[in-house]
Amino acid sequence: MSHHEIIGAHDAKTHLSGFLRKVQAGGRFTITQRGRPVAALVPLEEDDAPRRVQAARNLRHLMAEAPARGAVDIKALVESGRD
Repeated sequence: MSHHEIIGAHDAKTHLSGFLRKVQAGGRFTITQRGRPVAALVPLEEDDAPRRVQAARNLRHLMAEAPARGAVDIKALVESGRD
């Protein structure tokens, strides 16, 4: 299995375990939110370490530049990610 599908965020959340089984079998998915691609679900073996390291550096830089102030409303963050 090595196909690539485009799926919506709601579908990805609702059927995550099924998509993970397909990924383990070699499947690849682009996850969209309101029709726009926002993430990829791919087998871990295909992930490259330099990109992960750079993403961690970028995140640390972002957190240093704009630290969270005050209370964070986790429920609001979760709701904002729903379609």
